Amino acid sequence: MHLTTKGYYSSRWFSLPMTLVYLVLAVIFFEWSALDSLVQNYFYNAETLTWMIDRNEPILHFLLYSGIKKLFIAIVLFLLFALIFLRKNDWVKHNVKGLVIVVLSCLIIPLTVGALKDNTNMPCPNQLVEFGGQYDSIGLFETLGADSQRPITRCYPAGHASGGFALLSLLFLFRTKKSRNNALIGVMLLGWSTASYKILIGDHFLSHTIVTMLLAWIIVLLINSWVSYIESRFFNK
Repeated sequence: MHLTTKGYYSSRWFSLPMTLVYLVLAVIFFEWSALDSLVQNYFYNAETLTWMIDRNEPILHFLLYSGIKKLFIAIVLFLLFALIFLRKNDWVKHNVKGLVIVVLSCLIIPLTVGALKDNTNMPCPNQLVEFGGQYDSIGLFETLGADSQRPITRCYPAGHASGGFALLSLLFLFRTKKSRNNALIGVMLLGWSTASYKILIGDHFLSHTIVTMLLAWIIVLLINSWVSYIESRFFNK
């Protein structure tokens, strides 16, 4: 599988097979190490039972949570509008493939992450006993006794950051190396800013975000491959 993008992010180190390897290694590493708790301890005050950032702080909540979600939805709706109603526009006509990849990524990635959250039932840091919550720490692959069941929690992988990392698909929209590099930097800043906010209020561990980021890139690559196949099969005859 070959990417149509050029640059360091299209090398074999960021290909689909290698990213799958990174994802598996990340899941295994965080599952059997204490790094998540070690990192999270820096942001939690056990004496006051508070996190580094108050989730009720209105400005940060708007900028890094509610506001950014609205902006993401607006971007997706605008791109979808452009594909449907502005398809005769020269820029749209020359970038249909990239726009389709971005729109599909922005729809499929959050839905996929949401589906995984529904099935993993992993508690958030602030729901664990060690951080003032009510649940004991539960491993992703941990089997509970017959008289126990996983709590109904939706914290793994990170859902909020999935929208930001879905915009990695912009690497298949922009054509110049400079614009792609700028897009990559912007997406990483956006994804990790929103992710860091959720970590600092106790909603996610570091591993939750790393898994989401890798999963998002894998899905983007799969969508690009599928769209490229459809294009070559039906439109480039």
